[in-house]
Amino acid sequence: MAIFNRDSEDEVARGARAVVVHAETHGGDRRDSDARLEEARGLALAIGIDVRAAQAFRVRDRKPATLFGSGQVDQIATLARQEEADLIIVDNSLSPVQQSNLEKACEAKVIDRTGLILEIFGERAATNEGRLQVELAHLDYQAGRLVRSWTHLERQRGGFGFLGGPGETQIEADRRMIRDRMAKIRKELDQVTRTRGLHRARRQRAPWPVIALVGYTNAGKSTLFNRMTGADVMAQDLLFATLDPTMRQIALPGLDKAILSDTVGFVSDLPTQLIAAFRATLEEVLSADLIVHVRDIAHPDSDAQRDDVLDVLGELGVAGEAALERAEGEPPAPLIIEAWNKLDLLDADAAVLARETAARRDDVAILSALTGEGMEQLQRMISDHMTTGAKVYGLRIPVSDGAAMAWLHEHGEVLSTDVEEEESRVEVRLSDAAFARFGKRGEA
Repeated sequence: MAIFNRDSEDEVARGARAVVVHAETHGGDRRDSDARLEEARGLALAIGIDVRAAQAFRVRDRKPATLFGSGQVDQIATLARQEEADLIIVDNSLSPVQQSNLEKACEAKVIDRTGLILEIFGERAATNEGRLQVELAHLDYQAGRLVRSWTHLERQRGGFGFLGGPGETQIEADRRMIRDRMAKIRKELDQVTRTRGLHRARRQRAPWPVIALVGYTNAGKSTLFNRMTGADVMAQDLLFATLDPTMRQIALPGLDKAILSDTVGFVSDLPTQLIAAFRATLEEVLSADLIVHVRDIAHPDSDAQRDDVLDVLGELGVAGEAALERAEGEPPAPLIIEAWNKLDLLDADAAVLARETAARRDDVAILSALTGEGMEQLQRMISDHMTTGAKVYGLRIPVSDGAAMAWLHEHGEVLSTDVEEEESRVEVRLSDAAFARFGKRGEA
């Protein structure tokens, strides 16, 4: 994503030849180096980069100047020359100084994991909101890298005559431009957040619950979303195939209407700039009645991916200790169940073991969103959890209010009806959420 007047050689081009390197530190990651390198390959592939080689380096101590040791930097430079690579992707976070020093030592463009993910998001964001969020994150990331990326800005714009002074350097001017642009974007996103809040409030007054799909990128959320809704959301075997949230109406056993929301996929070491920028979008998860955590059960790092997702949900306050510490007056954190997806990719023995493991838990459904196997179990589990804790309420409803009676039949279990003159006395079993929605039906 081009911002202002960046040098053309600083942009990541499709088809660029690249090598991927990863600094492996003892106890510093949940997954092994091969899995990290394979994921980095997938991230690069997502924007059309041609990865020629990938290699992990054991780093005892992170070097402040280059991250890697001097001998390892020489090996990286040699690898890049051998593969005729014009881009080096470091599957770690780099400081601006480390990035600049590696570029000088290797004589090739260097981007880190954060920069790579930002490039993907910049290419994929489709809505105005998504583009604003990505631009804000990208500007925040670029602000500390002007000296490296924008060397053409170091010249000065002088004043007039001998007494004019050197004037403001171009790099200072562009820093100011970045600050001004970030402030403008934040104002626009605040407006988006307020609008989204109004839409969310309307949905909360509406007579149907909200179910949010979350999960690691490429876990199959969009495929599951399409299977459950009959929609045609982009779903490919590609990291970050979709970014912008999508919502559709669905029917479930015992719930004639519900809203299903497909959210952006998570990834390990998700840049903090993106978590902050996409908070307005991810807040959809906060207002959900139920979260379905979609997991790629066939992936060798499925457990580590689960932990990464829970970390992000914890930052949002819907999982872990954060969910238990919600302020008084806030709605309770949504329930979380797991959908173990991609059953069709497991071999026979692994599939049997996975089914046996899932059967011992009441919060797990195992399925294949691609083939449809196990979908009925997932839909039944969602419905059961949505109606957990249902209570019997005694209500008085005007005989003329047929809409209210129809609503109760759709969203609860009507146990008895006794008509007295112009009023019906109704006993109905409803969940707390459904009862709250029933009371808000007439609100504007």
